[in-house]
Amino acid sequence: MLTSLNWLIYALCSTLLYGFWGFFSKLATNHMNSYSILIYETCGSILVALFVLVRLDFKPQVEAWGIIYAFLIGIFGVLATLFFLLAVSHGKVSVVITLTALYPVVSILLAAVILKESITMRQGLGIALAIAAMLLFASE
Repeated sequence: MLTSLNWLIYALCSTLLYGFWGFFSKLATNHMNSYSILIYETCGSILVALFVLVRLDFKPQVEAWGIIYAFLIGIFGVLATLFFLLAVSHGKVSVVITLTALYPVVSILLAAVILKESITMRQGLGIALAIAAMLLFASE
């Protein structure tokens, strides 16, 4: 039974991590430009990928919080991709993609709770329906 649910565990981990990735992307853009974030995100990805070592010759914008968030984007993004690939290798791609494509729900909820961004009644209904869709797809 556990083996047959591996794809679901991987897909849910991927969804959660993609949600954080989207959220940290917003925080990083509050502190620095997209080009510098991309470079630091790559560095974060290298930490997760370990076998890849790249030396970049660039003059990045340097801002402590922006760098921290950019590294988190890379780490969470690569981990999410890893779990996505694990999910796809164990489950149906149509279901896995549908589940992992719901990652914005995590970002929206983080933005609402931490950044105090408001969610309208209509948006809340959309989130509830997305969660319902996730449960329906997961119960295949």
